[in-house]
Amino acid sequence: MAHIQLPEELPGIRGLMAFRPYTAKPLNALAEALLRIDEGLSKGERELIATFVSYLNDCFFCQSIHGAVAQYYYPDSEIVQQVKADYLSAPISDKMKALLTIAKSVQQGGKYVTEEQISQAKNAGATDLEIHDTVLIAAAFCMFNRYVDGLGTFAPNSPELYQQRAKRIAEETGYQYSVPQ
Repeated sequence: MAHIQLPEELPGIRGLMAFRPYTAKPLNALAEALLRIDEGLSKGERELIATFVSYLNDCFFCQSIHGAVAQYYYPDSEIVQQVKADYLSAPISDKMKALLTIAKSVQQGGKYVTEEQISQAKNAGATDLEIHDTVLIAAAFCMFNRYVDGLGTFAPNSPELYQQRAKRIAEETGYQYSVPQ
């Protein structure tokens, strides 16, 4: 049960967005800017970073929805589950492994990112832009996760619901804010 009065039919951050549209717009604009571009990192890689950080933060709603969006972009694999289980042995590039290591450090605290991690990412082919975006996605999802869980929002257990929503996000709406119906 949520800690404040939220629309019961809207799970996770969607209920919070309906509760406070004033803050919903900039938060959605941030998610849109971080996750919906294919500059440097692909949309799938961006969603995978968001999923991984949400998993590390134990935010069920965010790891479920962003995991479903990531899986949308990787339809013929079990990449999301493999990354959650052990990202270092998952079938992803060395560059992505290095970037997820940086994201993991950001999740623990920004000062946990080391020069060695940055060098490893660059040696694996990561650009400054990709490192920047990885750090910003990881930091933003720590905030999003704490927002969702800090107010006790509910998260459905239906994988189908997340898959349906992921398809709409990927193909239609993105993370643009609209007043829920």
